[in-house]
Amino acid sequence: MTQRVQNRTLSTEELNQFGAELDALRARIKADLGEEDARYIRRIVKAVRYTEAAGRLLLFAGAFPPAWVLGTLLLGISKILENMELGHNVMHGQYDWMQDPHLNGKTYEWDIVGTSDNWRETHNFRHHTYTNVRGMDEDIGYGLVRLFPEQRWKPAYLFQPLYSILFALLFQWGVAIQNLRLGHVFKGKKTKEQLKKDFLPVGRKMRRQLLKDYVVFPLLAGPFFLPVFLGNLVANGIRNVWTFTIIFCGHFTANAEVFPKSVLENETRAHWYLRQLRGSSNLTGSKLFHIMSGNLSHQIEHHMFPEIPARRYAEMSKEVQAICARYGQHYNTGSLWRQFGQVVGRILRHSLPSKPASSSVNNGVPA
Repeated sequence: MTQRVQNRTLSTEELNQFGAELDALRARIKADLGEEDARYIRRIVKAVRYTEAAGRLLLFAGAFPPAWVLGTLLLGISKILENMELGHNVMHGQYDWMQDPHLNGKTYEWDIVGTSDNWRETHNFRHHTYTNVRGMDEDIGYGLVRLFPEQRWKPAYLFQPLYSILFALLFQWGVAIQNLRLGHVFKGKKTKEQLKKDFLPVGRKMRRQLLKDYVVFPLLAGPFFLPVFLGNLVANGIRNVWTFTIIFCGHFTANAEVFPKSVLENETRAHWYLRQLRGSSNLTGSKLFHIMSGNLSHQIEHHMFPEIPARRYAEMSKEVQAICARYGQHYNTGSLWRQFGQVVGRILRHSLPSKPASSSVNNGVPA
């Protein structure tokens, strides 16, 4: 079993210096943004379009098995790129400085059943502001999975090793309904009338996506309706499982921490940086792997600098790691298989009752 690491206690002066060094890194990279970054994201846009077009054309010949396999794979790659390296990062406002209306973080609409507006609320605001704070960050297990002993155990969690698999396969649907807060309806904290109102834009988006992938394109294939239908279904599944894996590996490995609401009291920027570090995990891999993960393989840097173009995280990670080493703070990184193994371990272990771990963190500084 992985042992929890011990971070060095920082004095107030050291904590302020830690935050100042990260602020300086952020300012330096932001000032350096330019044409190279713009060319990169435009190449990603082209890659999304070309892989989608190639995948859909091959699926029209899906009665021939090799064409179906390659078409499904290309379509899945396109959906992953659009979801992670394009949509997610654009919606963080990482390319707003380009003043390109197609890459505007406030108006971009991505290719999943969930609406971008809901994502900007649940993810960009709530998750990135209150990262891993219990009762504030609804991304802690997404209200479905118990991953930390601090989460109150319920008998339903006994089945989470099974329904986590279903959650991975249908991940885009979990994202779509997250901001509806269905649990509040069951607890009487939200009326059914309010739920119906909130569901209207979500329902429209769901209908549009379902028609596109499972009606329009299959009908265009004529007698090959079924191969195209199944190709779209599998491509969406590939994207869902990959996204689930990358996100869970970035947040729920063995040394990732959760925090009580008290850490928010008088929280400074330096405290906030420390909380992002201790609640995040990175993944090692090739350049292609980082692109396919939307550079969320650099989850530490993404949590610290969500508005910086994600392609810059690789170079920033070297400096962040050096800063962490100087201040005795653990920089959580490892291979995909190592980190995912820890996630699976959490899912299995916390499906059973357990005592909360004793917390040594108070407002980002050990008490």
